Amino acid sequence: MSITTLSSREFQQNANQAQKATQSGPVFITKRGRPVTVLLSFEEYQRITGKHRSIVEALSMPGLSDIDVEFPRSREQPRPADFS
Repeated sequence: MSITTLSSREFQQNANQAQKATQSGPVFITKRGRPVTVLLSFEEYQRITGKHRSIVEALSMPGLSDIDVEFPRSREQPRPADFS
């Protein structure tokens, strides 16, 4: 899967190119250098919305290794689990 990035101007000038690019992966459309829209093929859209994935499947999706995630740290002591 490859990710294509187009500026909003490039997208407006050649929507056909963006449409074709969705066959190999998502197309990010940027405005002033920031992603604002994602264009997907209909098959990819159906795959994403029609099937529930496990957390393992979701985290193993291609391209996620490029995303930095920061989790807030808590100074609270962990509470024991209540299994009642």
